[in-house]
Amino acid sequence: MTSDALKSSRELPRQLVAPGIEQHFDQLLEARGYRADPAQSGAIRQLAGWCEDWLRGRGSWLRRPAAGMYLWGGVGRGKSFVMDAFFNAAPLVAKRRVHFHAFLHEIQLNLRQLTGRADPLALVAREIAAETRLLCFDEFHVHDIGDAMLLGRLLTCLVEEGVGLVCTSNYPPRGLCPNPLYRDRFEPAIALIEKRFAVVNLDGGEDYRERPGHVWGEYRVAPFELQADAVAEGLPLSEAAEREVSLDVHNRPLRLLAHEGERAWATFDELCRLPRASADFLWLSEGFRHLAVSGVPPLDGQGIDVQQRFLNLVDILYDGGNQLLLVSEASPETLLSEGAHTDFSRTRSRLRQLRVDSGY
Repeated sequence: MTSDALKSSRELPRQLVAPGIEQHFDQLLEARGYRADPAQSGAIRQLAGWCEDWLRGRGSWLRRPAAGMYLWGGVGRGKSFVMDAFFNAAPLVAKRRVHFHAFLHEIQLNLRQLTGRADPLALVAREIAAETRLLCFDEFHVHDIGDAMLLGRLLTCLVEEGVGLVCTSNYPPRGLCPNPLYRDRFEPAIALIEKRFAVVNLDGGEDYRERPGHVWGEYRVAPFELQADAVAEGLPLSEAAEREVSLDVHNRPLRLLAHEGERAWATFDELCRLPRASADFLWLSEGFRHLAVSGVPPLDGQGIDVQQRFLNLVDILYDGGNQLLLVSEASPETLLSEGAHTDFSRTRSRLRQLRVDSGY
């Protein structure tokens, strides 16, 4: 960002910053017929106030503005709605909102292009800062050692470059990386968030995803021998559909039972038992708006890596606005027991928004 642009952002009149963001939030609520709970109202006020101070660089060498905001709370507490309202009203052109998985995938691609360069993460952060002054992303969580090693340094570089960061997560900063095998690799990132970010707990109030009406696909319960019929009914494909195909996805084969246009059918084993990355699921999300996954087993007793891939798949498809058809011999309620995986509360909430058909 040019010095003139920075100067103008610091001279924004107050009525265009904090009050404007709060007013936009109230208007969105009114348009939807909702009323904010106290936690949401408090969060948007803090976001608006932070944005005003941060844009103007208000503070001193003793007290500088926070580098960003970290909003966390349980499933369905309205974190994304609050951040969307803030993002849309923030008076900047150089701003960007991105899902956390997509952000990491983009960073990894950029790093590959800088192989052999000194301190490539600093270069990537500089490139981001040249185009983006405010970066917002959803679903901040870390379960992969590669992500843990990457993020501590990257966040530090972005903060040093002056990029404002707003994150949402289901976890407090200390709960971001539960795997003890590589938690120490992520400790610098946790320390940075706790020291430089304003941390806001949005827990409390209503679980908004429990409201009726939002359906993003189907969940069909069928014995294994009838699952192909269940897919044929839920994801109609014509005679022209390609069957039993292998596609190259990030230099690895990915086998689809069928695909046609924006519709595709794959097995659970193909997607979740093989060493797939979130980037593979992003590729599916972008290439196929309707995805069927058959052979989904009860996940208790499956390896933690298998469970995590399934959770990542559901997250990415849900946030990408895809239509999902899951076919399993197990009911949604028994797919994974309470407490079997630290992230499954979020997935369970999203599975509840699938229409259930048990007529097989």
